[in-house]
Parts: sequence; structure tokens; C-alpha cells
Amino acid sequence: MSTTKLLLTLLLMTAFAYVSLVGLMYLAQRALLYPGASATLAPEHANWGENVSISTPDGETLHGLYSQGESGKPSVLFLLGNADRVGNYGFLAQTLAARGIGLLAISYRGYPGSTGSPSEHGLLTDGIAAFDWLSLRCECEIVVLGQSLGSGVAVNTAGQRPAVAVILVSAYLSVLSLAQTHYPFVPVALLLKDPFRSDLKIAKVRQPKLFIHGRHDDIIPLYSGEALYRTAPEPKQMLVYESSGHNDVWDDRMVGDVIRFLEALNRDAT
Repeated sequence: MSTTKLLLTLLLMTAFAYVSLVGLMYLAQRALLYPGASATLAPEHANWGENVSISTPDGETLHGLYSQGESGKPSVLFLLGNADRVGNYGFLAQTLAARGIGLLAISYRGYPGSTGSPSEHGLLTDGIAAFDWLSLRCECEIVVLGQSLGSGVAVNTAGQRPAVAVILVSAYLSVLSLAQTHYPFVPVALLLKDPFRSDLKIAKVRQPKLFIHGRHDDIIPLYSGEALYRTAPEPKQMLVYESSGHNDVWDDRMVGDVIRFLEALNRDAT
């Protein structure tokens, strides 16, 4: 085989391998973005609070755990990360309950105990449905807390519903920008189904905002959260935990910071 034919063959093989890889990533992107999705049933006995079911406008049923707060106290709507579980936050529910504050954490569509399949449109619908359910159930002020992937759901929810405040943990400018960073060799903008453009929605979130991010977060780099923070309108504040990464951000310090933020809201209201 001549050198020219060999080079042409190698070029064709490389092009085929690249197209195959990009095609595989396109087909698998939602499995990558929603690793916690599972058709398993919700546990019969709640880890904390009570099991609740929330109907969405498009016919899905969401599983949630709910701890009711005291009259006159706010409740927190918790929108989790993409691989998390609602049962993991008994420690938070207990701490909030000690101060009379309620907590609702939802399992997105396609996640354990909920029907359907996850997508950006679906998760944004779930966030709105959960807010509306909580607002009818407790008739209280609602603080929206979104972590990681859930930060994008929280931004959308707070931009469309009268939350009194928003807490964004490990937030991103957009999933699109993260994907472009992690996969620079892929034409992400052309292929991504669920871009979660928080950067285009944060301007509508005029409520008080608390941003929390770990300095060593290698999943959602600090610069992405800081970029969203800079874009966000006042009032806002940001806490950077110097020793934390992505999966170890919840500790006693963070729970204390969340409580102080919530109690400051209550003082400001009075």
C-alpha cells in the first residue's frame, strides 16, 4: 500500500471513530446527565417526614418527602442533584424542623418513585408543580433550594413563582457551558438536548439569593458558579468553602449557613 493510500485509510478510520463516538455520546447524553434516574419504587416507609405524591400538568406523578413546618414559618423546596436521593436529607429536615421550618424534597420524573423520563422540560415542569403543591399544602412562604443540576431547576422555578428567597448550591452558568468545557472535541451546541441555560434566566430571579460553592469542585468548577453569581441581580451573597469539593459540600457549617440565611429573611420580614 502506498503512503498516500495508507494516510487516507488512517484518516477515514479516524473520522469514522470520531463520528461513532459523537453519535454514541448523542444517544447516551441523557443517561450521562441523569445518572440517578431509575424505575425503582419509592420506599414504603419514609426516611424522614412523610411520603407524598405530586401531580404534574403533563400527567406525571412525582414522589416526594415532606416535613411540615409550623404556622407562620417558611418551608424549603429542595431540588436535588442529578444522582441524589430524597431520603438522604433527614439531617436537614430535622435541623429545619427544630426551628419550625418545613422541607419538601422531590424525586424528579424518571427517578425512584416517580413516573416518566427525565428531560430539561420535564424537570422544569416538576419544579413548578412541586412549588404549586407546597404553596397549597402549607400556605407559607417558600424558599427554593437547588443543588448542582437542581440549581437550574431552582432558577427557573424562582423566576416563575413567588419564592421569598433562593439558595443555589454548586450552581452552574449553564449545562451547555459545562459540556463544552468537559467535551471540547464535540460540537456540543449542536447536539445537546438539555442545555439548562441558567445564565438566560437568572435575571428574573430578583429575590434574595445565597450562592454556596466548594473551591475544589471538579464537577461544576467554581468559575461557573461565580459567573452565574456575577450575572445575577441583587440582592445576593456568595460563600466559597475553601476545603470542599462537589460531593462533600454538606456539613455542619453549611447547614448553619443555610439556617442563618433563612432566619435573616425572617428578621427582615418583621
